[in-house]
Amino acid sequence: MDKSEGSCSVQLIDGDGIYNVSGIDHFIKEVKLGECGLSYAVVSIMGPQSSGKSTLLNSLFGTNFMEMDAFKGRSQTTKGIWLARCAGIEPCTLVMDLEGTDGRERGEDDTAFEKQSALFALAISDIVLINMWCHDIGREQAANKPLLKTVFQVMMRLFSPRKTTMLFVIRDKTRTPLENLEPVLREDIQKIWDSVPKPEAHKETPMSDFFHVEVVALSSYEEKEEQFKEQVASLRQRFMHSIAPGGLAGDRRGVIPASGFAFSADQIWRVIKENKDLDLPAHKVMVATVRCEEIANEKFSHFISNEDWRKLDEEVQAGPVSGFGKRLTSILGSCLSEYDGEATFFDEGVRSSKRHQLEEKLLQLVNPAFQDVLGHIRSGMLEKFKASFDKALEIGEGFSSASSTWFKSCMAQFDEECAGAIIEQANWDTTKVRDKLVRDIESHIFSVRTSKLSELTSQYESKLHEALSEPVEALLEGANDETWTTVKKLHRRETESAVSGLSSALAGFDIEEETRDKMVKSLQEYSRGVIEAKAKEEAGRVLMRMKERFGTIFSHDADSMPRVWTGKEDIRAITKAARSSSLKLLSVMVVIRLGDETDKIEKTLTVALLDSTTSQKGITTSDPLASSTWDEVPSSRTLITPVQCKSIWRQFKTETEYTVTQAISAQEANKRGSSWLPPPWAILALIILGFNEFMTLLRNPLYVGVLFVGYLLLKALWTQLDIPGEFQNGVLPGLISISAKLVPTVMNLLKNLAAEGEAPPAANPENRRPSNNTSSSASSSTEQKSASKTD
Repeated sequence: MDKSEGSCSVQLIDGDGIYNVSGIDHFIKEVKLGECGLSYAVVSIMGPQSSGKSTLLNSLFGTNFMEMDAFKGRSQTTKGIWLARCAGIEPCTLVMDLEGTDGRERGEDDTAFEKQSALFALAISDIVLINMWCHDIGREQAANKPLLKTVFQVMMRLFSPRKTTMLFVIRDKTRTPLENLEPVLREDIQKIWDSVPKPEAHKETPMSDFFHVEVVALSSYEEKEEQFKEQVASLRQRFMHSIAPGGLAGDRRGVIPASGFAFSADQIWRVIKENKDLDLPAHKVMVATVRCEEIANEKFSHFISNEDWRKLDEEVQAGPVSGFGKRLTSILGSCLSEYDGEATFFDEGVRSSKRHQLEEKLLQLVNPAFQDVLGHIRSGMLEKFKASFDKALEIGEGFSSASSTWFKSCMAQFDEECAGAIIEQANWDTTKVRDKLVRDIESHIFSVRTSKLSELTSQYESKLHEALSEPVEALLEGANDETWTTVKKLHRRETESAVSGLSSALAGFDIEEETRDKMVKSLQEYSRGVIEAKAKEEAGRVLMRMKERFGTIFSHDADSMPRVWTGKEDIRAITKAARSSSLKLLSVMVVIRLGDETDKIEKTLTVALLDSTTSQKGITTSDPLASSTWDEVPSSRTLITPVQCKSIWRQFKTETEYTVTQAISAQEANKRGSSWLPPPWAILALIILGFNEFMTLLRNPLYVGVLFVGYLLLKALWTQLDIPGEFQNGVLPGLISISAKLVPTVMNLLKNLAAEGEAPPAANPENRRPSNNTSSSASSSTEQKSASKTD
């Protein structure tokens, strides 16, 4: 690429028809063409080879195209098509120097490249300069006529031709005035236009619909250089603001924005090279599509790397972001504004479509961040509601009031923060997130309500259990005719108190009447269940309770003092009274009596178990207890079946028989102990039968001493063996214990006697020995008793 002061040039298409993609891209960046939008013009020049085209362009626009050296001969100077920016002309004007026509260097290929370059110039140029010699005007075989035919023919290949300004530059003007030359030239041009074949759509179309014709004349550069320069300077002024209304290209159509010029030129040349008809409207849309898409992709990439967006996205990942909507709206707006600025001159439909696609891609990119922001807002509002709601409950605010107040407050704040997160470019709906927050809050309210109601229920159930359990147990333990009446009163009083307290507590929960009734009913059922459970528990211990009651009544008198069986008590009557009381306890424990129902269970049990005649008649009459159910009593109220009652009573009698027997034995023993002397007849018999033995003892006093010693020995053994104590545990255990200790005790007595005999006489033996013997004997006796008890 060549550069000169204020101008630079590049070979757009080389002599072989190769489009210089890299060169044109660099050229556009160098001259900053992309910033011009639609405010630029393209000028091209056509004419015969060596007709001074490059010289004219360099003088007219200040370019640096290569010029022919006249001293080296006339030959081809410009090959292909060159492009340069005009120096000092506004708006930005690009000028193309086309290879000259009718050159000997190309030979037969001249016509093909000539048509291609002419069509290319007409497709992208606003102004086309036709460089021609003055002496060719009016000549039938003038050098410019093939060029004009070529221009008009290729124009027919454009589906929607541009309105191109065709400026004929007459070189080396003679003395003939321009006013005389111009009509002749225009007439020749019209003849050529009329002779060119046209498609059906343009057969009657005047040339003025395709071209705006202007004619200027310039003096000879070689002969009148100063005059030539003055005329060129005057012509240059016509190119200033050429695209303004009234300018040389003021009525141009179908302009491609400057940023798409390189791509458009490339595509046009490809179509021309492939010898296809050039559809300029479709080409314009195609260029707009490609360029707008490139601009959109570029802006999308810039947005991804945008520092403000990346920082905002990082903040969103870390937690809630204040002013998210405004910040993101600004970033997106800046990106879209940049796109609008660069794509503003392209086809509106394509531009809008690509803008919409860019906007969708951007919104799709930022939507996750938006959703995260909504998630942070939702989580924050949920946590705030939980904390505020729980705190309100702790300070005693009503459940319904607290839930309603904080629900409205949190939802209002959620809506406000969501509004701050919304971006102007999107019509995103926050309904789903809002609905989820509502569901989460309602779920928490339901959970807390369930927990609180459960706590309330447990609290009142605990109170009921405490108020009923022990009193009912005590009442059933002391069962009598008024037991179940008292239990019913207790049950009614405590249940009504609990239900009243629960109902008052439920008033603050704003629950449905049906739910409230269910909870009250459940509490009532629980109250009844406590009594039934305690009754069943006591029913399982009925045998033990019966034996305890029997033992209490049987072993204590009316003043609750322990009975002493002196022989005067009526054991049969006492036993019957004790059994009757135990049977009363059994009859109370048989069924649950919390209603107003009556039964004959006590009478049935009395007749079947206490009446002695019943058992005798049981052989011929049916047993009222030979059944698993009670008459007129449902199984749900039954605690002990008739058959079980019979079994319990049988076991009860068996286990209490021993107590009665012991009482009878104690009474008889007491009777015997109260008379220690034998009967008189026994005393008389002893005197009569023992007279001889008594006389023998009187005749032999030694027998008396032996008997006395034997008595002492037996007395010592009696004391040492603690015979009365051993027999307290029974006859057989006493005999076994005595037989085991008899020999050691005898040996111990003999050893003590031997030791006493060998001991030296002490002072005052008469006073000491009896005392020592007695002490030793007592000590020995005490030790033996301890050993006996231990054994």
